[in-house]
Amino acid sequence: MDRISLLRGVLLLVFASGLGGCADAPGQDSGGALLPEQAAYDVAHYDLQVSVDPARERIDGRVTVHAVVEERIENVVLNLDRRLSVSEAWTQGRPSTPHAVERRNDKNEVWVDLDEARSPGDTVRVSVRYEGSPRVAPRPPWDGGLTWERTPSGDPWIATSGQTEGADLWWPVKDHPSDEPDSMDIAFTVPDSLVAASNGTLQSVERASDSTTTYRWHVSTPINAYNVTLNVAPYVRLDTSYASTSGMEVPVSAYVLPSDSSRAADALPGFLDQVRFLEETLGPYPARADKYGIAQTPFLGMEHQSLIAYGHDFTPGGLGYDAPFDALHFHELAHEWYGNLVTVGNWKDFWLHEGPATYLEALYVEHLEGDSAYHALTDYFRSRVTGGTPITRTAPTTAEGIYHQDVYFRGALTLHTLRYVVGEDALREILRRFVTPDSARTVPVFRPVTTRDFQNLVETVSGRSLEAFFEVYLYQGALPVLDTSRSDGTLQLRWTKTGDAAFSVPVPVRVDGETHRVSMEGGAGRLTVPGDADVTLDPKGWILRGR
Repeated sequence: MDRISLLRGVLLLVFASGLGGCADAPGQDSGGALLPEQAAYDVAHYDLQVSVDPARERIDGRVTVHAVVEERIENVVLNLDRRLSVSEAWTQGRPSTPHAVERRNDKNEVWVDLDEARSPGDTVRVSVRYEGSPRVAPRPPWDGGLTWERTPSGDPWIATSGQTEGADLWWPVKDHPSDEPDSMDIAFTVPDSLVAASNGTLQSVERASDSTTTYRWHVSTPINAYNVTLNVAPYVRLDTSYASTSGMEVPVSAYVLPSDSSRAADALPGFLDQVRFLEETLGPYPARADKYGIAQTPFLGMEHQSLIAYGHDFTPGGLGYDAPFDALHFHELAHEWYGNLVTVGNWKDFWLHEGPATYLEALYVEHLEGDSAYHALTDYFRSRVTGGTPITRTAPTTAEGIYHQDVYFRGALTLHTLRYVVGEDALREILRRFVTPDSARTVPVFRPVTTRDFQNLVETVSGRSLEAFFEVYLYQGALPVLDTSRSDGTLQLRWTKTGDAAFSVPVPVRVDGETHRVSMEGGAGRLTVPGDADVTLDPKGWILRGR
């Protein structure tokens, strides 16, 4: 997800208070502890069909869930926002035999009674028909739902968002990041003056006699529920292709408003340059079997898989700092690797999405403009860190429970400091291997990940234990503080506010223009300095620390 500094304080107040956008329409949360009844089955495929009525701001849909039973179950439990009603449900493709449906947990859960209990290894197919007026997103994409806007020409402009509140704001789904279907089919029916864009590959466009058109899409890879997207507008489609480092020719489609098509066409080569950089840094573009796409949206952006939501103006910047490139597009694109290819199985590890995506912005600036630009951007990141809030948890956490600006900036600077500790080459190897563990594989490995997985890789590549490093930077609220004193020709340094962790991050010290790396074994170090020497601690800002 993108981050705009100007709005951050307002958004944090919203999340802290638990308020939604309307007094009678609060948002809901996503993730957390998984219900045993939901842990008992694994989704293999979703088939989602939705008709969109822009005039009434309503949807009418059906989802069919194909799942494999892992523990004995008598119900299939899905999530669906209580604003949407369920009209009927059935199993095994038999709509003539409806099954009992119960709404629980303030009607945000849909319990479908099976005709008989199912045992491990069984397959089950459950269909749910639903309808209603979905939640209108108060502040998309951070506070989500459906956005019903108008284009400059007055046409409907519709988009979905729901990373923190969940995909169940607009379709029945097992709303938890731990379970991704292996594939998905999506069909959107809209008035025939409009175009519906979504994830995956466009299979067909079917025009009906009732002045509607149905767009059918197929997603050939695993996809997280919050990444499933609906985009509707009088789009024009800009098509080209991209030669991936994998050797594949990747289809490219940009769905943009007619009034912006010329600017979008001018921007597209720069977007593909960003794809090339990320491929060379992290490995081949993950959704290459489907497409690289963007959909122009009435909000700033979101990392919807193979169809990035893009609401900037096709110019450099977009994330609150003076960037020499379209930083908004780059950040969302980086999530195709960190967020979509590897997805946290629980939101407690959410920093693994936002920290690397933010840090990669700095690597791209370094690629474009060199070392000084890299450090200027990491200095900006440092100015945005609040401290005091852990960015990783040990227990299951909801999306809103972990969302905070520090998952972006503290997460990015943790990687920046790690680069100093283990070296640039090692960090680049870590960033690549975490998302592309086997460069010889021709098919990307979409999978859930944890902070422990990342730490294990870091320790394998670096050949050292970094337990204290991760404990202090990720799990501890306060940042470490460096205490110093200087007397009798000796500079003494000591780490404080590190809890019980044996924190020993080395410290760069510049003495009369020469930089030394001071070892901090046991949390303390010393350096001999002449009495009249000019001494500067960490002159380039490598170490994330409190003041």
